[in-house]
Amino acid sequence: MAKQPMLKFVQIDRDMPAKRDATVRREDFDEIYAEYAAAKAEEQASRCSQCGVPYCQSHCPLHNNIPDWLRLTATGRLEEAYATSQATNTFPEICGRICPQDRLCEGNCVIEQSGHGTVTIGSVEKYITDTAWEKGWVLPNAPTQERSESVGIIGAGPGGLAAADMLRKAGVQVTVYDRYDRAGGLLMYGIPGFKLEKDVVQRRNDLLADGGVTFELNCDVDAAKFAEIREKHNAVIIATGVYKSRDLTMPGSGLAGIEKAIDFLTASNRKSFGDAVEDFDNGRLNAEGKKVVVIGGGDTAMDCVRTSIRQGATSVKCLYRRDRANMPGSQRETQNAEEEGVIFEWLSAPKGFTGDDNVTGVMVQKMRLGQPDASGRQAPEVIEGADYVEEADLVIKALGFEPEDLPTLFGQPELPVTRWGTVKAAFQTGETEMDGVYAVGDIVRGASLVVWAIRDGRDCAEAILKKLDAASAIAAE
Repeated sequence: MAKQPMLKFVQIDRDMPAKRDATVRREDFDEIYAEYAAAKAEEQASRCSQCGVPYCQSHCPLHNNIPDWLRLTATGRLEEAYATSQATNTFPEICGRICPQDRLCEGNCVIEQSGHGTVTIGSVEKYITDTAWEKGWVLPNAPTQERSESVGIIGAGPGGLAAADMLRKAGVQVTVYDRYDRAGGLLMYGIPGFKLEKDVVQRRNDLLADGGVTFELNCDVDAAKFAEIREKHNAVIIATGVYKSRDLTMPGSGLAGIEKAIDFLTASNRKSFGDAVEDFDNGRLNAEGKKVVVIGGGDTAMDCVRTSIRQGATSVKCLYRRDRANMPGSQRETQNAEEEGVIFEWLSAPKGFTGDDNVTGVMVQKMRLGQPDASGRQAPEVIEGADYVEEADLVIKALGFEPEDLPTLFGQPELPVTRWGTVKAAFQTGETEMDGVYAVGDIVRGASLVVWAIRDGRDCAEAILKKLDAASAIAAE
């Protein structure tokens, strides 16, 4: 009888890839987790229970065939594992690095519920595709037949690039327009290198270009440009993401030294490319030698606190108005931040800022959690008389993002938007009420996860291909 390669979770414990020591990793922007060796990847993949109802797969927005590629990895069939992984996910090595697996696939792993520790799905996913790159298995799109139709995609983030990949595979002519000088969106400029090294993103950009995708970078889409794009292409996908930062309106909020998270992170990432960044070099967006306070509790806040540590801040504190259990960000990221020296001030909210011209402190009011609301979430309440001032030379607002006013920006008042400013688009297809115009990712959902943007981009590409095929069939009659 052949030896059973799976269900080893009883004999083998969960074992993440080695994590660099905090005192070392806080000195650079390299990724903090090492790569699995082949034997370790096979061992950890073999812990999968191959359950009849794979909750890991159903709780993945892309519905990745996780049990299948875990089994293939465990049995040494790595090229097949890569093909299976790539079949449902445009960027598996990126998702393996930055997806909050603890809230998605791994958080719903059946063996985790039985106390054996979840399968390390994200780390195996990263290993599979990184190995595929090393072995030369990752190849540019080579459509069997070119098509005459073209699609313009506004925004080179994960949603737009996922759609570009799918459309190009089918032979459609694709042009991606983006305001930045490098494609990737927040993958390139918003997420620090210690979570996602930039060569990982750039090689995907290069692969798309090698496969025939055209990029128009440094391209600000205004009313005239939007009209030009609509005229030029059979369909247009809006994949701009949401970049407008939520703000604070309270005493002292206009003081120098109070900055937006996106500006701070973009400046840091640009420096990592070797770009000239005046606001970093003059100290405005540089945490070196400063007491830093970050306001917020999501993944962007974690990126800011951990970046500040690496830039040489003298102290880094994070204010969040709820407790640790109610934090929206990844618990794994919070733990990494604590290891690196970040101090979390739970149940703390700003009520103003001190200083004359430059900020010198944050006026903090202590909170407690009140009774649960209809959704079951406890609202924070102020504890009277417990205010204090937290000293700060640099305050970073990581309060989330909102959509820009696209109807005005694009000169398209008929572009349908919700009361939150997001684009109204059909579920699954991304189709809007404007003929030939689609929208995907955060500009539809609001600020969300990279994996959801990838899902939206792929679904939208599939819908566009069906429309193009139907139009071709009618024309051929």
